[in-house]
This record gives sequence, C-alpha cells and structure tokens, in this order.
Amino acid sequence: MSNISVPEVAFRKLVIFTTVTFPSPSLTEMANSKSGKKVLMLCGDYAEDYEVMVPFQALQAYGVAVDAVCPGKKAGEVCRTAIHQLSGHQTYSETRGHNFTVNATFGEIDVNGYDGLVIPGGRAPEYLAMDGLVVDLVRRFSDSSKPIASICHGQLILAAADSVKGRKCTAFPPVKSVLIAAGAHWVEPESMAACVVDGNLVTGATYEGHPEFIRLFVKALGGAISGSDKRILFLCGDFMEDYEVMVPFQSLQALGCHVDAVCPKKGPGDSCPTAVHDFEGDQTYSEKPGHDFTLTAGFDGINASNYDALVIPGGRAPEYLALDEKVISLVKNFMLAGKPVASICHGQQILSAAGVLQGKKCTAYPAVKLNVVLAGATWLEPDPIDRCYTDGNLVTGAAWPGHPQFISQLMALLRIHVSF
Repeated sequence: MSNISVPEVAFRKLVIFTTVTFPSPSLTEMANSKSGKKVLMLCGDYAEDYEVMVPFQALQAYGVAVDAVCPGKKAGEVCRTAIHQLSGHQTYSETRGHNFTVNATFGEIDVNGYDGLVIPGGRAPEYLAMDGLVVDLVRRFSDSSKPIASICHGQLILAAADSVKGRKCTAFPPVKSVLIAAGAHWVEPESMAACVVDGNLVTGATYEGHPEFIRLFVKALGGAISGSDKRILFLCGDFMEDYEVMVPFQSLQALGCHVDAVCPKKGPGDSCPTAVHDFEGDQTYSEKPGHDFTLTAGFDGINASNYDALVIPGGRAPEYLALDEKVISLVKNFMLAGKPVASICHGQQILSAAGVLQGKKCTAYPAVKLNVVLAGATWLEPDPIDRCYTDGNLVTGAAWPGHPQFISQLMALLRIHVSF
C-alpha cells in the first residue's frame, strides 16, 4: 500500500505531520512468531476479504508464522479482495474489499518449510484451480499429509489437485457438484458455519464458520488452547472498520471465548454496516462499504460485571458513540474495575471522552493523537503502524495491521494461551 501524509497533532504546537505506512504483514509476522509453526496461505485476486485476513491474523496472534503467496506476484505486492455476503438475493453479492499485501513470493516456496496450508475462498479459487503450479503445490501438501484448511470455494483447488477422493468435506453449496465429481463424500452444510474434519483435511462452508475452522486447524497443527473460559464484550456501531470488528471477534471465538457484540439502540440479530478503510495513494484512508456485522446481544441491560474484557473497534463509529452517555458509563465501569480494555484506531476517541486515559500510556491512529493528549495520556508513537502497547489493563493499537499484536496482548492480560 502507498505511503500517505496524515496530519498529526503535537503536544503543544499542533502543527506536526507524520507519515503513516501500512507495512507488509511480514513485520507483524516476525514480531509474533513464537510457536515454531509456519503455514502457507494460498491467495489470489478477489479472494473473499474475511477468508484471507481473519485466519491470517488470528494464526499470527496465536504465535504461528504465516506466509501469504499469490502466483505471479512477489512479496509486498497486493491482491484485491472481494466482500461476499448473502443479502436476500438468490446468490451472494460482491463489492470491493481491502487490498491484501502478500508477504512471500510464490516461486520461492518450499513445501518442506511449512507445517500446513490454508486456502481462502471467494472468486480466486476459480482461476487458481486452472494453474498447474498451484495444483502441484496443493497436491504436495496433500501427499505429505500436512494439515490443509480450505473454505468456501477454496475446495475447487482441492478437487483439481485430486485431494478429495474418498474424503468427507463440505464447502459453499454450489461447489457440491465439483466435489462429488472429484470423488469426495459430500457433507451438506446444515448452516453456513459448518465445518468438517477428515484426517488432515479441514473444510468449511463460509467465513461464518471461521471460529471452528481456525480452532480445528490449530488442533491439526498440534496446538492446545488454555484459559479460554472468558466472556468478552465488543462495543459496536454503524460504520466501524470491517476488519477491526471481525478479526478480533472471530479470533477470540476461535479460542473458545464467549464473545458478545452490542450496539446502542439495536438488539441481538440486528446488524451494523461496516466500513473498509484502506490506503490507496490519497492523503488519508479511502472508505468503501464493508460486510454487515450481526450483533449477538442487546445493549440495554449490559453490565460490565458479566464480562472479563471489553474490545472497542475503530472506524467511524467511535465519533458518535463517544457522545452516548450510556456508552461512556459502560467504558468507565470496565476501566474502574481494572478489567482488560482493548481499543484500536479511532476507538480511543471513546476512551478520551470517557476520561479514563489520564496518566495512561497509549497509542491510536495518528489523527486521534489530539484526543489522546488532551485526555491526559502519554502518547506512544505507532512506529511502525502495527505497533501495539499494553499499560496496565489497557491495550491500544493504531490500525488493523496491528491485529496480531493487539489480540496477543489482550490474550496475555486474559491469560489465554495457545501452545504447540
């Protein structure tokens, strides 16, 4: 992604400018690779946005190194993604998603250097299944009996690689006929969250099943999760950033945590529209429509005493949530109780309005520096932009590239561990 100049505010003179760069994920990967496990993610243009980024960042947060590759592209180059969702039509709708930066080069991949393979869905698998080098790569993973996790349309590539014959698997329903023709034992998904395991093969229907999909893949890699009996609350609003709600939400669910998402004036089953914020060469981030995010609980009656932690996504929602006295009261209750609070990007606008940053050290999206400093906090520069910080019970991050650190630091406060 391109570098951009973003106005930033100094402590007194309010005239300092800084440069924000969304780095290649390899920087974050290196900072969080602790398990000795390393997996490959097979990407392509118009892979489904969530189906790339959620497992990519969740696995890194758990200490697994992830190399994302795309045929014909080198490390540092971008794959465009697609936002797919069922919106009342006879099939899914599509809009443009985030730009996803691959962090390794396809032609340099050695299967022996990886412990497993992840294949996202979306439209990319349609053309990747026609690529002989891709098919050969997948076949080598399959022949070595290394764990393979494939979701949605990704199973088209498994079929092309002759890796599903005699195997139980599921997928997005229209993929059924191809899998049966390839000799698979088709398992009809009872819901779009369905997942199936057969030996080293984990298959899922759609990103709705990410929590189980990721958990099963971690288990296949030899991972064990402990300390996950936690209840976590997400404070949501219209046009929160798409990644900044779903990546930590499903990453924590995959660990086995009970996670509730609430929004003022909305109830369980209602949805919040999200925003895709990205850097595309302009002086500030661009915005595109994101997925609709489904809430799991009602806001009225929420009590901080029923939860172990609070997560505040960024995006544009915090601007108006910071004006809601009930939101402010809820945030104060979490902070006064000393419970972990994790806030990212513009989420710190709510913390500033709640008056809970006095004496704290924290970071945020650079344009939010004024809010943070005027609230009495010590500003910590997010350099690089994926840098996150913990001060007591408070975890803060600047933007979604920092999710692996953001999630792992919250896990540390909650004493949740993934061991291999």
